[in-house]
Amino acid sequence: MSTEGGTKAVLAALLANTGIALTKFLAWALTQSSSMLAEAIHSVADSGNQLLLLLGGRKARKHADAEHPFGYGRERYVYGFIVAVVLFSVGGLFALYEAYHKWHEVQQDPGDLGQLDGRWWWVPLVVLGVAIVMEGFSLRTAVREANHARGEATLVQFVRRAKAPELPVILLEDFAAITGLSFALLGVGLTLVTRNPVFDVLGTALIGLLLVVVAVVLALETKSLLLGEAASPEAQRTIRRALEETDGIDGVIHMKTLHLGPDELLVAVKIAVTASDTAAEVADAIDRAEAAVRAAEPTARAIYLEPDLRRPALGSDTGVA
Repeated sequence: MSTEGGTKAVLAALLANTGIALTKFLAWALTQSSSMLAEAIHSVADSGNQLLLLLGGRKARKHADAEHPFGYGRERYVYGFIVAVVLFSVGGLFALYEAYHKWHEVQQDPGDLGQLDGRWWWVPLVVLGVAIVMEGFSLRTAVREANHARGEATLVQFVRRAKAPELPVILLEDFAAITGLSFALLGVGLTLVTRNPVFDVLGTALIGLLLVVVAVVLALETKSLLLGEAASPEAQRTIRRALEETDGIDGVIHMKTLHLGPDELLVAVKIAVTASDTAAEVADAIDRAEAAVRAAEPTARAIYLEPDLRRPALGSDTGVA
């Protein structure tokens, strides 16, 4: 569900941003508005990011091999991190540079509105209005798909805890897009009303700061996934319960989990067995335990169970209760 929903949201965002980027570049060519140029580059960066997410999803489907025995699931995390870098550099830093450059132009000629003072003054307002509507549809698709996957968590909690990077990335990008469009609309609108180009510069600067903040948040979240996150507390409790209810397993001494990818979980557990059990009985119990874990938690792909005796000195349990 997370993979299919994420792909659907990515495709919706890609179509919206490609069309929006073309109209923004046209509006910038007609008016030379710095806010429009910043927004056009923002849309180009977003479109490239969606292509990167699709590429990461495709590469993650490669089968495991001798060099990568646990598969390529983390490709999605790698490309999610690249998206954050692209959004920061291409989107945020370019917008801040454009604001800086335009500010110096305004200081030299404070009353010059450029082509915003011409017959095409209305174009950016129309383009920004249409873009807000289109981004709204894209955001609605992302929220709808996120609602299928987030359970009882809020959207903020979902963005922070999700193991699949696509939906959180699209949610943050669409939120940044609508907010940035609002900044651009405000900047261009105030410039036209007050005939002061400083507002266009401020709109551009706000867009740049917004994109930098969103990119940093994305980078921090995807970095955590790249380093390796454990299964959710709910998934850990499910796995523990499946083990403890298996015949021949006296309990869980300690357990560690690691996401190899959004839908692939590594489970390593030291389980307690009875001292009088034979090797064959222990092996049968381990087979039953592995089957029980896979049935309870389908994302558990690689399971390693180590039998041991529960001893007082080793009785501490570092797993989730």
